[in-house]
Amino acid sequence: MAVTRDFRETIQERIQNDEEFATALLDEAISLFLNGEPETARLVLRDLVNSTVGFEELAVEVNRPSKSLHRMLSARGNPTMDNLTKIFRVLQQKLNVDFEVHAVKQT
Repeated sequence: MAVTRDFRETIQERIQNDEEFATALLDEAISLFLNGEPETARLVLRDLVNSTVGFEELAVEVNRPSKSLHRMLSARGNPTMDNLTKIFRVLQQKLNVDFEVHAVKQT
C-alpha cells in the first residue's frame, strides 16, 4: 500500500500557498452558513483559521480563549453571531478581502 499524505496537511499547505484557494474557502464557509449548513461551515472555518491566523492569535484578536474558539468551530460548536462576526472580520483582514452578499430570487 502506498504511503499517502494526511488530507489536512494537504489543505493546510494549499491555504498557505494559494490565496485564491483560501479566499474560496472563506466564501464557501459563508455560503454554507447562509444556506443552512452550519456544521460544515464551522469545519471549513476551523481549517482556514488553523492555516492562516492560528487559534492563539485569533483568541487575542477576538478576546476569547483559544479552547473556546476550538469548541465554537467544531462540528457541534455553537458560536454566537457576535463571535462569528469577529472571526469573519479577522479572516477578512488576514486574507485582505471584502465581503459582498447578494440575494437571488428562487425560481
